Amino acid sequence: MPNRKRTTLALAAALAGPVVVVGAPAAHAEVVDVNYQCVTPIGPKGAVSPIDIKSVKSGSGHKLTMSFQKGVSSSPVELGKGAMNPSAVIEVGGADKGKVQVSGPANTEAIPANTPIRISDLSGTYTPKKSGKVTFTAGVLTIKALGTTTTCTPKNNPGPSLELDVKGPGGSSGGSADDGSKGDGSKGGSSSGGSSTGGELPRTGPLDSAAALGTLGGTVLLTGAAGVLWLTRRGQRPTG
Repeated sequence: MPNRKRTTLALAAALAGPVVVVGAPAAHAEVVDVNYQCVTPIGPKGAVSPIDIKSVKSGSGHKLTMSFQKGVSSSPVELGKGAMNPSAVIEVGGADKGKVQVSGPANTEAIPANTPIRISDLSGTYTPKKSGKVTFTAGVLTIKALGTTTTCTPKNNPGPSLELDVKGPGGSSGGSADDGSKGDGSKGGSSSGGSSTGGELPRTGPLDSAAALGTLGGTVLLTGAAGVLWLTRRGQRPTG
């Protein structure tokens, strides 16, 4: 009876290990401080805003959402409800190259004069054309209000806010980058597509290792359980 209990526990542990790995996150993201320097109708302005970029799988593409945790400019006059319209560019790097245009709704409340302009979440869709590890970095921010345009450019060479393992059409590495981008011919024909694995969700490198470790652990546990079962049965075999 004790041997059967140990066998059952070993089998349960072996099955539980890989399940935990499958449920792990599929991307690496971090909040990055971006030093925006803005050219406004009344002169230069600037501020540092932490930027967060998130991704949600949507069909063959990824919906990106860019969030600003602080305002990056201000207006000398009050901006009434709906007077300010923001948009931005997310720079795509790594295995793919290009730009993703993101935009958001106008301000839902009036913005007082000489107050930092809080940017709403900006979103857009990225469709991979190549397979491999792709990075997403905050680019130029554009604010249109009261017939004027303010352009804010990152000046501190910020690092990526998001990194994904993506799969291009058919797992191939051909084609250009995302909407509005120029193809990077020097990297055409990359073999990264051939090394990509099947499945719907992108995975980071460390997770690939974790999945392999989880599978190996499950195999060892299953083998151990089989050994216990075999020894139990062998012990019960009558001697002749």
